[in-house]
Amino acid sequence: MTRKLSFSTAVLLTIPPLLWAGNAIVGRLVRDAVPPMTLNLLRWLGALVLLLPLGRAAFRYRSSILANWRRYSMLGLLSVCLYNSLQYLALHTSTPINVTLVASGIPVWMLLIGRLFYGVPVRARQVTGALLSIAGVLVVLCRGDWHQLAALRLVAGDLYVILATIAWSFYSWMLLQKNDEPALRADWAAFLLVQVGFGVLCSLGLTGAEAALTGIHIAWSWQLAAVLLYLAIGPAILAMVCWGAGVQRAGPGISGFFINLTPLFTALLSSAFLGELPHLYHVIAFALIVGGIAWSSR
Repeated sequence: MTRKLSFSTAVLLTIPPLLWAGNAIVGRLVRDAVPPMTLNLLRWLGALVLLLPLGRAAFRYRSSILANWRRYSMLGLLSVCLYNSLQYLALHTSTPINVTLVASGIPVWMLLIGRLFYGVPVRARQVTGALLSIAGVLVVLCRGDWHQLAALRLVAGDLYVILATIAWSFYSWMLLQKNDEPALRADWAAFLLVQVGFGVLCSLGLTGAEAALTGIHIAWSWQLAAVLLYLAIGPAILAMVCWGAGVQRAGPGISGFFINLTPLFTALLSSAFLGELPHLYHVIAFALIVGGIAWSSR
């Protein structure tokens, strides 16, 4: 289910990795101020409040939503609840480098899930593109020195990232199903509002379990409030809208490669915050990742 990759589609699919890179940075910064499941719930509650006036048309399609409640609940569970909660949990249990390395396998998961569950064949060109894209991620991780890869150690917490990437892969493929009300799908705010609503319900369960097991202690501050606002607008609403539109145009097989831009953007943003200039290996990594995207989409 591969389609032509236009410039506008490439822009749509580049915006989410950039916003998700910021999500990883601020999520790491506030890890001691709010527990991971609670952080995810607060993030999407904020997104829900912002979407209510924009997507109120969703209430016009109540009958179609009730008829397809299993589909919408799965979309919310896989993206809003599981993918994001597991990522925040991983930032507590693993290093950012390990998290980025494990997440770089998402193009492979996209191809495997498409083949096994949706009957979409995997072409040799896509495999080559995946290898090029992952090589670009490795260049970023080792900072141009391959000897540094020997120092990487995977821990049990990295399992959370694997589960998160599998959940996101299934979510992306499910977006292509056409059993939605056409008018609802055409209204991006209403379509996203339905997903976020079901996702928040699922997230309430995880937050309740977190509270029962560890308790919830939030260190409120203006900085935390600003982070929650950014997470609700950027990595939540804007990234989800762009990703959904990009997947509809290009298909999950090609879209998955763009996620590997996330570690590159993360490295660049981290360098900006630390006052460091980009290095040659950033250029090489960008060329490999974009080359993998271009080659696989031909």
